[in-house]
Amino acid sequence: MNLNVNLQARASSPTGPTHEKVLAVTHWTDFLFSFKITRPAGFRFRSGEFVMIGLEVNGKPLLRAYSIASPSWEDELEFFSIKVPDGPLTSRLQKIAVGDTILLGRKPVGTLVIDALTPGENLYLLSTGTGFAPFASVIRDPDTYEKFKHVIVTHTTREAAELDYSKATLGALMEHEFLGELAAGKLYYFDSVTREPYFRNGRITNLIENGDLFRATDLPPFDPVRDRAMICGSMDMIHDTKLLLQQAGLREGSNASPAEFVVEKAFVG
Repeated sequence: MNLNVNLQARASSPTGPTHEKVLAVTHWTDFLFSFKITRPAGFRFRSGEFVMIGLEVNGKPLLRAYSIASPSWEDELEFFSIKVPDGPLTSRLQKIAVGDTILLGRKPVGTLVIDALTPGENLYLLSTGTGFAPFASVIRDPDTYEKFKHVIVTHTTREAAELDYSKATLGALMEHEFLGELAAGKLYYFDSVTREPYFRNGRITNLIENGDLFRATDLPPFDPVRDRAMICGSMDMIHDTKLLLQQAGLREGSNASPAEFVVEKAFVG
């Protein structure tokens, strides 16, 4: 997920970004694309974290925070991004091709990690738009299925075509020799569209309030004893979904103080 965070660092600094090669680029719609880059030796992260990435512009690094969409065990690093025609970085980033160089920060961070949650039975990963990116990482991590009985990932977009990345990710996961077996019977995918006809329409907040989410998954409403959640999406969605979780009795947690749900602070701050 592209987060609105800026960082300027000297490329020559030993703590500055590394130079990685673009390995693959997929354009999903006129507004969305994903890409994979090399992963440097020694680069460690927890599934769900974000890192600074970018390009060199006029001799200086132009970086933004992006959620890492690949799981922590993957040899390559994957990212899912919007395209902003006049965006300082994305206007350039959307034009990258295989073989190009990407700048990669050295320190992944973030709160959308299993460690920031207390133990529970059901894990809800609630996303809109490119907010699905960190959850593409979490649902492909074996630890997720070892710690939770059910994993429910939601993805709401404006148009149906914008769901293609999450659908492709889920499809590949279920076909994976090892992960598919772990996720079978545990992983639920709940998608919806807000601006065109689809088999399921509505904001995720409305679908929680009217009970559609729980009927579709055959699970009871949110309960702080049993349920844990992560939220990632637009600021309005994060605010409204957070209120629903709090009204159900769930408390917000962090790396320092795990609780029942977490929100990515770098995005909402």
